Order: sequence, then C-alpha cells, then structure tokens
Amino acid sequence: MKTTGTRIWQVDAFTEEAFAGNPAGVVPLERPAPERWMRAFAAEMNLSETAFLWPQAEHWQLRWFTPAAEVKLCGHATLASAHVLWETGLLEAGQPAIFETLSGELSARPAEGGRIELDFPSRAPVAATPPHGLDAALGAPVTQWQSCGEDFLALLADEWAVRALTPDLAVLASLPARGVIVTAEADPERDFDFVSRFFAPAIGVPEDPVTGSAHCALAPFWAERLGRTELVGRQVSRRGGRVEVALAGDRVRLRGHAVTVFTAQLTGAAEVAP
Repeated sequence: MKTTGTRIWQVDAFTEEAFAGNPAGVVPLERPAPERWMRAFAAEMNLSETAFLWPQAEHWQLRWFTPAAEVKLCGHATLASAHVLWETGLLEAGQPAIFETLSGELSARPAEGGRIELDFPSRAPVAATPPHGLDAALGAPVTQWQSCGEDFLALLADEWAVRALTPDLAVLASLPARGVIVTAEADPERDFDFVSRFFAPAIGVPEDPVTGSAHCALAPFWAERLGRTELVGRQVSRRGGRVEVALAGDRVRLRGHAVTVFTAQLTGAAEVAP
C-alpha cells in the first residue's frame, strides 16, 4: 500500500454533483493519531463527520468523528473514504476497500455507473415508545414509533409532512437518544420509494444532509412495508441526496456517488500532535 502525508479531502457523498449530498472530511494517515487530535480536527472542520483512516496489514482502520463526538457507524464518510483511496491511488482502481471499525468489518467496492457500494450491517427497527417530550419536539403527528439502536424512527403520514418538518432541536438534544430518523413513503410519481430526514443535535449534528447509517434501518423498515428488498431513498434535507439500498439478510448494501470538492495540505501548526 502507498501512504500519503497529512492532507484533508472534502468529498460530497451520495450525490453526482458538488455542493449537494453530504460533505465529509477524509484524512488518510500513515499511522494512528491521538484521539484528542482527531476530535479537535473534526471540531475544526465542523462537518457532520470527518473520517480518519490508516493502513493496517491489508485493511484500513477507520474512525469517524462529528464536531462533538465519535460515532460507531457512518455511511457517507465511509463512501467518501473509499472514493479518496481510489482517487489518490492509495488503493488500485477496482480493489475493494476493507475497513476495520467500531461496527466491525465494512467494505466498499466500485459499482456500475460510477457508484460506490458499501456493505453495512442491517439495523432492523422494532416497535418502541419514545421518551417523554419527543412527540412534541417533532411538531408533527407520528403514525408509528420504532427504535433502532441509539436512534428512534418516526413514520409520518406522507412525504410532504417530512419535508415541512421543523423540530425543536434544543429539546431533541436533551432527550436520551443519539438521533431521530423521520420517514414516509414517497409520492407515487417519484423515482424513489421513500423519503427521510435525520436529526442528531445531541452529537453536534442538528440535521444531517444524507445519512448512510440511517438507511441501515430504513432498508429493512421499508422492505417489509413495500415487499421489495431493493429500494431507493431520498433524504430531503436542504442539500438532499439519493441512497440506493439492497437488503441481504442481516446486511444492507448502500450505493451512491461521490465528488471531491477540494483537497488541502495541513500547516505545521495543524500537524498530528504527539
């Protein structure tokens, strides 16, 4: 494997054009960095997630940080990391990217049409009662509540209820949950099957533009309701993004594009601290 100096890539994920989808910082390293440095770097970038990766044997260690916390699973920054590995020649074109993470082994492979396919764990949601105050904080009638690990999932009446939602982020940040996925079936004339939004102010992400990890729950949720294992989701944040999902047992394949927006060299003051 080749290695690179300390540089930062900013990549828009789950989009075919710049300034859409979800921006991720990607920092390839030659060796592990101190956690305090990665946390400070991610806070400086102030993106939903910044990914740090370094080679270990034939795999890559991968960690993700929001401006406020480390997360166990992140789709868009994993997609962005694989994109950077191939774009820079750190991995040969077509070679799978295998990542060791807090959620176990994850992989990324080139797919048709310039897409990247991620192999992630499924997080099938189960019926749940939300914590007191969550209904009121969302500010819209919820048809059904479910839980998927650290997150709650709220089913709304239709696509337009999801698009119009203006939750009370301060209240959401105070509740015992990492985040809230809000979803509904798409209008029939759409070229996608369902819509969603994701709010996680408790970990420094008021609204995530496009959330790969949320689709690990949305894929089994909608597969059961729509009777199909291959679906297309549209996250209807201000930036927006498209996530193709395929449910395969206890795994979910997520497909999308990625676009490099810029790359930069760190100055001496920002280099990895001992």
